[in-house]
Formats: sequence, structure tokens, C-alpha cells
Amino acid sequence: MSEPQLHSSIVALVSLASGIASKHPAMGLCQLDKLRHMNVPETHINTVIEIARHIRDEAAEKLDTAFDEKASGTSSDQQANDSGEACCTPTKSGQACC
Repeated sequence: MSEPQLHSSIVALVSLASGIASKHPAMGLCQLDKLRHMNVPETHINTVIEIARHIRDEAAEKLDTAFDEKASGTSSDQQANDSGEACCTPTKSGQACC
């Protein structure tokens, strides 16, 4: 039995988010046009964009912190465990990203 296909709007939202989060040169503009053509509400599109940017920025920040810690000779693993840091943080508007 084959599994049901994802709705094309879900595929476009995932593609848009991954393109933004990965800093893809196309920036998800094709998916943005598709989503608008499918009449996906702008609030949904904006939420996906906000979450993707937040994940991208959080990843860059964590990479920079890990680099700085390694460059200075401190252990990032121990510091992350000591801080009780959550696996993800909400966006500026409070939107959950996980």
C-alpha cells in the first residue's frame, strides 16, 4: 500500500522554510509564488518565514559560539549541559519552532 502524498502547499512550505534556513541562493522565491497562487494565507507564509529565519539565525549563533569556545580553549559541551539550554527557543513573536 502506498502512502498518501503530502499536499502541494505543505511541500511548498517545507521547501520555502528549508531554503531560507539553509541560505539557499534561490531564497524560496519560487515556493513563495506557488504558495500565493494556491491562496495560502499570508499569515501562514509569514509564520513559516519567521520560524525558518529564527532557526537559521540560531544555528549561526550556536556555530559562532562553538567556534569562539574552541578557539579560546573552553569546552562548549560542558557549558551547554551546565546552562540547561533548551533544544530550541521561540521566535521573537513567541512562535514555537519545535
